[in-house]
Formats: sequence, structure tokens, C-alpha cells
Amino acid sequence: MSTPGTLDSRQICVTPHEFLLPGSGPRARTGVLLVHGMTGTPNEMRLLARGLHKHGFTVYAVQLAGHCGSVDDLLATRWQDWLASARAGLMRLRPEVDRVVVGGLSVGAVLALALAEDEPGSVDGVCALSTIFRYDGWTIPFYTRFAFVLPLLRRLGIGRTRMFMEQPPYGIKDEALRQQIVRRMLEGHSAEAGLPGNPWWTVQEMRRLSARVRRRLAAVRAPVLAIHARHDDVASAANAQTIARGVVQAPVELLLLDDSYHMITVDRERRTVIARCAEFIDRVAGMPALAAAAPALRQELAVG
Repeated sequence: MSTPGTLDSRQICVTPHEFLLPGSGPRARTGVLLVHGMTGTPNEMRLLARGLHKHGFTVYAVQLAGHCGSVDDLLATRWQDWLASARAGLMRLRPEVDRVVVGGLSVGAVLALALAEDEPGSVDGVCALSTIFRYDGWTIPFYTRFAFVLPLLRRLGIGRTRMFMEQPPYGIKDEALRQQIVRRMLEGHSAEAGLPGNPWWTVQEMRRLSARVRRRLAAVRAPVLAIHARHDDVASAANAQTIARGVVQAPVELLLLDDSYHMITVDRERRTVIARCAEFIDRVAGMPALAAAAPALRQELAVG
């Protein structure tokens, strides 16, 4: 076991896109594993990571198998590979700290819940951000209601190269930020901004993962903080309410945001997301509430 302040990213990170921010002070021995979404990258978790790191936590953003590369790289993986990446990251971080809270965005939140179901002795809390069990947001096209035919199409070898393209506002309410991210995404910078669409076959994998996790929510024993945009354009707030109904052996806190869309870790209310996650992790770790912390520390959390 290393002292968190002396942790070397080479001990934990296994790809050049992953990053580790060693903690400091009394919160350093609390680890936060961050899991990005489907077609996303560790980079989309960076603002949240920096905010939690300023609070003193040790933060590690893992990269899922098949991501940060080409569409073919993604199509070569299944949901079990994504879960294996998240689990391996958990197992690398866990021995270096006293407790771990897993935070995920979108499909990453589903994976965070899967880890809580599968590894109850290693997950002390879950931050489920914009959880997506179903594509049912207000920008999702009508034809996606026929996604139930995807397994048949895949068995027939149909649609391997077809993609479900994301639509404006691309999960981001802040227009200036949206233009910046979409430009990087369309320019092909997948390691920074992710892919511009979701391959049909990958959506099928996501549906299989979601079905498994929903069925097993009662197995979650770690407290959960679910944060969701009330007007999420990709996944309605009903997805977060599914967690509140399904997790019965641990407390669930539900926070709905009014000025963000799906990408709440980068959108207008990202500071609120950081602050509420930090408060939740403090409670999991048995630390004094943030409200009682020094004013200077609270000011540091106001990152953007």
C-alpha cells in the first residue's frame, strides 16, 4: 500500500488516456473511481475529477475497453469487456486507499451500479450521474423505439456499420461549450471528445448491460447519490427514479438539476455536481460535512 500523496500514475493507469490525481490531507485515503460513458472518454470526467481532487480525494479515471479509438475498436468489445475494465480499475485503486466511491456518467453510471452489485465488499458508495438504462430523452428519434430488433439484426449480420447519430443539443445546454466539444468530436478527436454516434450493435450491448443491472439493483448495499437533469435530452429523469425504486438495501439520494442536459459533469451546473458529490463522499467516509469545512476550501471547490 502506498501513501496516496506518493502514488505514481504508472502504478494505476494502464492507458495513456487514463489519469490519476493523488489526494492530500485527511481525505487522501478515500478513493474515487470515475467511469466515463459509452463512446465517451476519461476526459469527460476531468472537471469532476479536478473538483474532487481539490477537496483532497484520490481520483482515478478509468478507460473502458474499445474506447478512445475507432468505431471498429468499439465494435470489437461487448458490455462484459467494459465492465471488466471498470472492475480492473477498481481492483488497482482499492488496495491503495481505505475506501472507494465509484462515480459514473451515463452508461458509466450503469457500470458503477454493476460494480456495487458484483463487488459489495469493494464499493463503499456510488455517484450515479445521468444514468441511462433507456434512451428516452426528448431528442431521441422515434425509430429508436424499435431497438428491440437489434439482437435479430446482429444475428443476421445486418447493420454493423450503422450508427445512431446524436442530435443537437448533444447533451449540453451551454451553447459555447457545446460548439467547442462538437467541433472536436466531428474533427475525429475521439480520445478527447468521444465518437459522434453510437453504433447499432454497441447500443445492443448497452441494452443488455442495463437489463442485467436493473434486475439486480436490490443487490446494491452501498449508498447511492443519483444526480440527473430534469430535462435530460438523452435519458429522462425516470432513469434516476428507477434507481430510487430498485435499490432497497441502501439509502438513495436523488437530486434533479434544472439548468443542464445530459452531460452534467461539464454543463452549466457542474459546480453543483462537484459540490454534491464531495458532500456525499464525505458522508460515506465519515468526514465532517463540507458546510463545516474552512471557507478557503469551499472556495477551492468552485472550479469551472
